[in-house]
Amino acid sequence: MSNADQAFLWAYDISFDGTIATVDKAAITTPIAPNTYRWVHLQSDESDAEQLLDTLALPSSVADSLMALQTRPRVLPIKEGALIFLRGINANPGADPDDMVSLRLWLTPTLMVTARRQNRRLMSVQDTREMIESGEAPATTAELLVTLLTRIADRIHDKIEDIDEQLAQYETADALNKQDRQQLAMLRRQTAIIRRHLAPQRDALDTLIRLPNLINDSLIFELRDQADRMTRYVEDLDLARERSLVLQDELRNQIADQQGIRMYVLSMITAIFLPLSFLTGVFGMNVAGLPGTEAPDAFTTLMMAMGGIAVVMLIAMLWKRWL
Repeated sequence: MSNADQAFLWAYDISFDGTIATVDKAAITTPIAPNTYRWVHLQSDESDAEQLLDTLALPSSVADSLMALQTRPRVLPIKEGALIFLRGINANPGADPDDMVSLRLWLTPTLMVTARRQNRRLMSVQDTREMIESGEAPATTAELLVTLLTRIADRIHDKIEDIDEQLAQYETADALNKQDRQQLAMLRRQTAIIRRHLAPQRDALDTLIRLPNLINDSLIFELRDQADRMTRYVEDLDLARERSLVLQDELRNQIADQQGIRMYVLSMITAIFLPLSFLTGVFGMNVAGLPGTEAPDAFTTLMMAMGGIAVVMLIAMLWKRWL
């Protein structure tokens, strides 16, 4: 593939009976056969992306939106079609799952154009492509869209299940350490970012349901099911965030308790040795007139007295249940 052809990734002509035919870049401008729709997948940040979109005869507003740098999940009805922006889990090697991938779609009854950015491949699109190549092609563009939405939701479900399992491990652990605190902070950040994109995506699906010219009655139930899934995932992420907050509070309380115990022990030791330090300070003064300076057994007497004071204070603390 030459540098000028990098925007084009693949294209298929799919008939209503499930027959598929691969379409190369030179053939995407050919008329679409009756009872057939075309799926074109491209990379929107390549230098030839604008030219490629022009060859597809898309409205200028649609072409500009497909090449936009920043998007958020939403659905915009335009003329005979709809412009759809979605977000999916980033499952690329070495990528952060919370760095969600944007997918831009233009949908009409005979054409679906999907666009993604460089190094931002969405595995849900790859799953759908593999399903088509295996001979399980959806009959219409609307069915293809629902299939793609299902794959996106499946990937989101897997990520939420992973977050739930990690939180369950922390909740059942006997003790949490500093490293666990960092992991909990990361999980909390992931849930917040994923939820920020899923909430508008749920609203976008609700808007999509209200487009009768694109979505027929037979697909309304499936679309509602995907919208309900997004609602459940948003609720699950809210719960995961609350669980992580509880675990973080528990960890902070655990650390505070440990510090309190250490400080308490040090305070008790200081209380025991305080009178002993006073006696050693008094008898350590280098002045005349100190008692016992001439007595040979004065040191033994002083040490026994200090030991007795320490024992009496220890017994008093035990009796008061301070120790």
